[in-house]
Amino acid sequence: MKKIPFMKFSGAGNDFIVIDNRDRVIQPKAMASFVTHVCRHHLSVGADGLIFIEKSRKADFRWRFFNDDGGEATFCGNGARCAARFAYLKKIAPKAMRFEGTAGTVEAEVHGYRVTVRVPDPSAAQLNLHIPIEGTLHEGHAINTGVPHCVYFVPNTVQADVLGIGRVTRFHDLFEPAGTNVNFGRVVDRHTIHLRTYERGVEAETLACGSGSIAAALIAALVHKVESPVTVVPKSGLPLSVTFRRDGERFTDVTLTGEARAIYDGLMRSDAWEYELL
Repeated sequence: MKKIPFMKFSGAGNDFIVIDNRDRVIQPKAMASFVTHVCRHHLSVGADGLIFIEKSRKADFRWRFFNDDGGEATFCGNGARCAARFAYLKKIAPKAMRFEGTAGTVEAEVHGYRVTVRVPDPSAAQLNLHIPIEGTLHEGHAINTGVPHCVYFVPNTVQADVLGIGRVTRFHDLFEPAGTNVNFGRVVDRHTIHLRTYERGVEAETLACGSGSIAAALIAALVHKVESPVTVVPKSGLPLSVTFRRDGERFTDVTLTGEARAIYDGLMRSDAWEYELL
């Protein structure tokens, strides 16, 4: 019976399966189906997403990130931090590393269970969008931080309708064809934001979102005069730190720091992915 080694990680509340795929344990054509099966909670290992570590000719390694629905995403902030710590623990890369992906090259540095990633520069923001939802206009802001994000600022994140407004916004005509992740943030002060996120691909609220934390911090800098560094507190309560340089509406040198905890090593049996649902 085929067994696949893996590690389970938690990145500030996002949980990921990470697999060393440098020897093509899983072939590219089989990845989407494999991911949907093994990421399913209660029926298999369960995770928000799955990361494959592959060989690279121009960096320490290449990573591929998949959401739990089997869709490949161009970037995931917390996933990138977990990929970096996995590579360091497995001696694939040194403490300070570079790895490539669809969104570009990511630089990372591991300090114990905390990891900092320097991410590709975000796209220009679209501010003060009027988004019609069930007869009401909601003011949101959009930015791509490796993946698309919409940010709403709310007076109280606890009472925010993350699932209702989040799901409608995620599939809204304004964000076709790719859709968007949706964030609900409250600016506490010039260096602190509380945040909840509806994640595209997971199609639910997650306990944290790294690229969403970056998006919220950068939009808050434009709209609410927030300044670097910004502490973003997600639903998990495990804080993330976002730093950046700002020149008008342009952002460079964007970093994301937080914990990337290696929860356990495992061997996945074929029962984890060879099952059918009616």
